[in-house]
Amino acid sequence: MNDKVFTKPIKKQFEFDAEVAAVFDDMLERSVPFYKESQRITEFFTHKNLRSGGVVYDLGCSTASLLLNIHRGLEVDAELIGLDNSEAMLEQARKKCEAYGANIEVVHTDILEYDYKSADVFISNYTLQFIRPLVREELVKKIVTSLKSEGVFIFSEKVISHHSRLNKELIECYYDFKKSQGYSEYEIMQKREALENVLVPYSEEENIQMAKNAGFSHCEVLFRWANFATFIAMK
Repeated sequence: MNDKVFTKPIKKQFEFDAEVAAVFDDMLERSVPFYKESQRITEFFTHKNLRSGGVVYDLGCSTASLLLNIHRGLEVDAELIGLDNSEAMLEQARKKCEAYGANIEVVHTDILEYDYKSADVFISNYTLQFIRPLVREELVKKIVTSLKSEGVFIFSEKVISHHSRLNKELIECYYDFKKSQGYSEYEIMQKREALENVLVPYSEEENIQMAKNAGFSHCEVLFRWANFATFIAMK
């Protein structure tokens, strides 16, 4: 289904409800520049770091599209586990996993409270930015603690610049992209209002420093387009 969520006046802050879940895959591809390319990079590094009998967690797995793609490329026996706090998203995920006959576990839970197994890979796509900054670092510490030696955390985030003019131009560049994807000026402004105080992005440097403060030995950017970036943090 095509994303028409913000063609009408907003009545609440953004949330991952049934209306969003129904169009979420289309929303991602039209709202996140080079989304498929960043996902392919995530898949590649997941497979490179996954061992036989290992575990992969996708935090905020939404409709499980990424886990399904990882499942298709598996060359080892491994557990794929998707976590999300939106039952509407997981309903879509379960339907897709069943349709493709994919052995993927999806769990309705709070990723801050979940009791993680020892894992090879953690993935988070545009999820950390929705977690309050004070709690965000605690989650990243929990991730590094739950990773096996030499495990990796691959995460994608919207990023800001602390240079005011550049940050303004990055936003303009992004809005031009959204217009090229068929979104109207009205839809763009509606979504921006809905996300106000819900999505709190860090800069590239702040994301890297957060990972290092949590205990990762190394963190760098794998892919970046304007104000969207994919990072890898290595234990």
